[in-house]
Amino acid sequence: MGLELRRVNTGPEPAYNQDGLVTIHSADFLNDARFIAAYQRGLQASEKDYTNHWRVNVALWAAETASKLSGDFVECGVNKGFVSSAIMFDLGWNALGKKFWLLDTFAGIDERFVSDEERAEGIMQRNEGDFYVKGVDSVRANFAEWKNVEIVVGAVPETLAAVTSKQISYLHLDMNCAPPEVAALEYFWPKLVPGGVVLMDDYTYYGYEAQHQALRACADVLGVSILGLPTGQGLLIKPPTSK
Repeated sequence: MGLELRRVNTGPEPAYNQDGLVTIHSADFLNDARFIAAYQRGLQASEKDYTNHWRVNVALWAAETASKLSGDFVECGVNKGFVSSAIMFDLGWNALGKKFWLLDTFAGIDERFVSDEERAEGIMQRNEGDFYVKGVDSVRANFAEWKNVEIVVGAVPETLAAVTSKQISYLHLDMNCAPPEVAALEYFWPKLVPGGVVLMDDYTYYGYEAQHQALRACADVLGVSILGLPTGQGLLIKPPTSK
């Protein structure tokens, strides 16, 4: 028997209507001074507002949760540094005593690591334009105020071994294509501490179905499940015991 869909009383005007997400439920973080300051620091890096406030809010929560665990932070897919800048500002990075590894080509998607399904979906055409940073110099300048930041230039999975931390508590995957994200999840999973957080930026995002399927299959092999979020993200917490 199929699921019966009921008409829902939409009530008042949406409290949030951005980035493909509309809700009448509370979005009070938008008025929180701490969130506003962190988001503004992210904007300083990106120089453009993509109005993805709820996604950044989720990332800030994930990072704060991970900050209370042993282990360092890793972001695969940094671009200009919006999310990682917001996180470091929010957590007061220099006092935290952790290392943040930032892995990216700093030149957009490396076509060698795009799947056939994604190529057929038009991923390369969809990611053309001026969205991606052209070179690493401006990124280095953006992160210069913080210590314990390691910027690794090159394509994942080729650069994964450059991360020498033995324990990871936070992993952010935002490379916009499936093969490098699966490779990163597989590589870092043994290093991820129990309770560690994996945040996937495009797991349920419209137009990234191949990425969703590949990451879900990877999680099945690892014996865990990913929580799909209405922001388009995926969230995974490593359980106390896992493969």
